[in-house]
Amino acid sequence: MGESNNIESNTMLISPGTLCAELPLPSDSERFVARSRGELFDILDDRDERLVVIAGPCSIHNVDSALRYALKLKDLSDRVRDRILLLMRVYFEKPRTALGWKGLIYDPNLNGEYDIEKGIVVARKLLLEITRLGLPVATELLEPAAAPYLTDFVVWAGIGARTTESPPHRQLASGLPMPVGFKNGTDGDIGTAIDAITAANAPHSYIGVLRNGHTGIFRTRGNPYCHLVLRGGKEKTNFDSDTIVRAKEKLSQAHLCRKILIDSSHGNSGKDPRRQHIVFEEALRQRLHGEKAIFGLMLESFLKAGKQTLHENQTPDPEISVTDACISFEETEKLILRAHEKLVKYTD
Repeated sequence: MGESNNIESNTMLISPGTLCAELPLPSDSERFVARSRGELFDILDDRDERLVVIAGPCSIHNVDSALRYALKLKDLSDRVRDRILLLMRVYFEKPRTALGWKGLIYDPNLNGEYDIEKGIVVARKLLLEITRLGLPVATELLEPAAAPYLTDFVVWAGIGARTTESPPHRQLASGLPMPVGFKNGTDGDIGTAIDAITAANAPHSYIGVLRNGHTGIFRTRGNPYCHLVLRGGKEKTNFDSDTIVRAKEKLSQAHLCRKILIDSSHGNSGKDPRRQHIVFEEALRQRLHGEKAIFGLMLESFLKAGKQTLHENQTPDPEISVTDACISFEETEKLILRAHEKLVKYTD
């Protein structure tokens, strides 16, 4: 029997170097990204006492609505920046348990055509516009080959629950120039994430995609700013104080960064956006009562609350999530302004 071939077609994609040259990061934006990363480093090193909040949609599916959200978040950021470092969650890739829309990079037209050539350009253009506003960007890195197209804009990177166990993602994180958060596994256990952080702290040599599009050998120094993200599990939450104490102990035993970011969505909210405020407020309460290990919080938030299902030949609402359900911007604003008020009260 001859060799089988299940690849229907393949197409050459523009190289990272070429796209970055066509859509360059302006020098003022480059300085802003470097400064924002420095602020985040200072927070993780306890040189800056501000709280980090990462807020934004589960996934970006409409560029115009994402920019409208970014403008609102930038205004809110300016109002709270003395106590809160606010980043926008700008996620272009979605890990699918089975099937489903894979994100703006892969299917920018939301019609199953998988126009990746367009998607990678659209994603970089959006990062360019958001960064020009003076709003730091956070994203999840799902496909390592896509990272060099985007990471010059990224201030915080996340490795998701399904990929924390992946050696390529650990190697990638070890060479990235920004803090990287590893989520606990979908079962809620943090052991895999601790192993991942340990691996990403160390130097690695691996094969990856160079800026010219060819494969090459990368040799990394290790990333000391990798940290734990608690997102809950299928049948349990992990944002309570006892869990935080146990997580700190395990991180200390592994000689790792003891800083923790709490994801208010996913397993911690049971994917019910009406419960995100419970997680957010409880994690903030712990922080205000001396739990300095909690350095940041994440909210899945968009212009309108809820989620919608994609249907063939039907244009989705540009202001409602097409993946996990989000809270509205109005609720996001109230939560963050209340958090700012409490932080002022407790730290003055």
